[in-house]
Amino acid sequence: MCRVNHALTTTIALGPQWLKADYLLHSLMDALGPWFLVGLCFIIFAECGLLIGFFLPGDSLLFTAGLFIATNDIKTPLWLMCVLLSVCAFAGNVVGYGIGYKAGPALFNKPDSKLFKREHVDRTHVFFDKYGPRAIVLARFVPIVRTFITAIAGVGRMDRKKFFGYSAIGGVAWATGVTILGYFLGQIGFVRSNVELILVLLVLISVTPIIVEVLKARRERKAANENSAEVTQHIERIRPNDA
Repeated sequence: MCRVNHALTTTIALGPQWLKADYLLHSLMDALGPWFLVGLCFIIFAECGLLIGFFLPGDSLLFTAGLFIATNDIKTPLWLMCVLLSVCAFAGNVVGYGIGYKAGPALFNKPDSKLFKREHVDRTHVFFDKYGPRAIVLARFVPIVRTFITAIAGVGRMDRKKFFGYSAIGGVAWATGVTILGYFLGQIGFVRSNVELILVLLVLISVTPIIVEVLKARRERKAANENSAEVTQHIERIRPNDA
């Protein structure tokens, strides 16, 4: 297996070096050789099922894996890569559901720590309440939320058959879809020459749903506060008349 071409080693300048997609893939190749795919599958599994995996760069990792297949830097067939990553994404959800079902309340009630933040759980609760079962599919494309939502579904005792069904759909759509996207875009010269820009755009697209939800929540809170103030003022105005 050849090393990744120098032209493709440029990646996003966001976060520490060891969290950059091409660096992770390169490190897995160097450390595991032909078994690097085992490491890649475990990373996808961890991000989808283990709460400590919320910081992993799943979207850019899938995209970059597809891109490296297109440039022949990864010899694994595209179909096999997609099948394995989709299975791992689904398996991760199943494990995450089990964690939430068995130990969720105790985990989610713990105070903030370096790895665990209450705001991640609160944000995921809002996302799940808004979209219901569809959130299991939609959350695949939202960083952090895709990690916590599986456990929250377990805490809420979501019907297992329904959860597994939506998880399978979401796992294939995300793991296969993003990998294939990277594969086909990787055959375009502009993309190969501007990997950093493409991955930055991918990250921005991934976090857009979170930004939209945050802005919408702020508008709703502002509107609720204004309505509450109007009601209070109205009560104050009519109170003397009642007296």
